[in-house]
Amino acid sequence: MTTYQILSLLGFPTVLFTLYGYFWKSLKKLKLTNDAVRLGVQALLRSEMIREWNKYSELGYAPIYARENFENCWKQYHSLGVDGVMDDVYKKFMSLPIKRKDD
Repeated sequence: MTTYQILSLLGFPTVLFTLYGYFWKSLKKLKLTNDAVRLGVQALLRSEMIREWNKYSELGYAPIYARENFENCWKQYHSLGVDGVMDDVYKKFMSLPIKRKDD
């Protein structure tokens, strides 16, 4: 076996390990980015639901369009794999009447 053949055989695994390391690092970075986006969306949804709860609980009622929007936010919040912190707020929001008592 010539020196060139030996170096070629040794170089191939090195190239494979280098590529493997590059792709592994890229996947790890992608996972961290994905986690950050997921957590950011959760925070925005939670903030929106709390804002809506504060607004409509002060009014004493929540119209149908507000209930539908709140429920959609809550479903998406849950689909992101959260711990159910907003369940209580969801139940309270959905128990608000649809119309004002005066109407």
